[in-house]
Amino acid sequence: MKLKGNETYETRIAPQVEVLQGMGDVVLNNLNLLSPVDKAWQPTDFLPDLTGENWAADLKQFRGPTAALTDDTLVVLVGDMVTEEALPNYAVSLNLIARDYVGTSPTPWARWMRGWTAEENRHGDLLNAFLRLTGRVDMRAVEVTVHNLIANGFDPGAYPDSYGGLVYTAFQERATKISHMRVGQIARSQGNASLARICARIAGDESRHELFYTRMAAEVVKQDPNTMIPIIRELLRRIIAMPGKRMFDGKDPDLFDHFAAVAQRVGVYTVRDYAEIVRHLVKTWDIASLQLCGKAAAAQEFLCAHADRLESLADEITARVAGLPPSRFAWIYDRTA
Repeated sequence: MKLKGNETYETRIAPQVEVLQGMGDVVLNNLNLLSPVDKAWQPTDFLPDLTGENWAADLKQFRGPTAALTDDTLVVLVGDMVTEEALPNYAVSLNLIARDYVGTSPTPWARWMRGWTAEENRHGDLLNAFLRLTGRVDMRAVEVTVHNLIANGFDPGAYPDSYGGLVYTAFQERATKISHMRVGQIARSQGNASLARICARIAGDESRHELFYTRMAAEVVKQDPNTMIPIIRELLRRIIAMPGKRMFDGKDPDLFDHFAAVAQRVGVYTVRDYAEIVRHLVKTWDIASLQLCGKAAAAQEFLCAHADRLESLADEITARVAGLPPSRFAWIYDRTA
């Protein structure tokens, strides 16, 4: 949405900030969706112990099944890992909700954001270490991609609204849960139980995080529907900005599109998944039952039909992606996928 007339960013978000800051008790009651640090899993729990006497044998045993992972699987795994590694960008963006100006604020929002960031940080660390130990991918090309993605920045398309960050993150947490879950299923089918276990654990984290952001957005819908529903429509009416959209390996300017095409083709994340997420959120937030008028009512009508609209395009998009030529990926030493 654009600012209107004499409206400034500050005057626009002031009522939204008031609602969000007034949700402290709701946030506090959901902090149990974070795992206590002393009970949380860590990346080393899933990797061979390179400090042990039998480290060489353990590493060989670990690497054995990775030889069966196909190039398509490696590409979607790297793409997912690169997206997770851009966590600094997402944390900065979501701090606009937490409004933690000193970095150690004791408010519920700030506590959630720091805890969420700490949990998310493990995902990139674990996938990075897994890929490095397999010896199957060009880690320098992967590192260049991560560096570029963080340096290129991140725009969830929520400006100038504070509520939009909750909508965006509720959507993306569900999307990443689906993607990690599917990669794990593919890994298991290719004989890699270790990767399947890793992806399942990461997907479990995403599920808890999704629940938090979906609940917080639901609370905003309850308290301020006439503002929130048009914001939801604005974010979902276009293809929602993917967090890895600005990835670049130094060679391919269309790297994200090529990665997304592989993900669509192998069924890791598809246009039907996108439609399902829209349908899920509209149903979960009970948007159809709201009593609205004017702009909010028009947005409500759009949202209630949007998933079906997207679903109607699924076959066409799937066929179009299936017809695309394979792309070369520096991540897999310029082989095609």
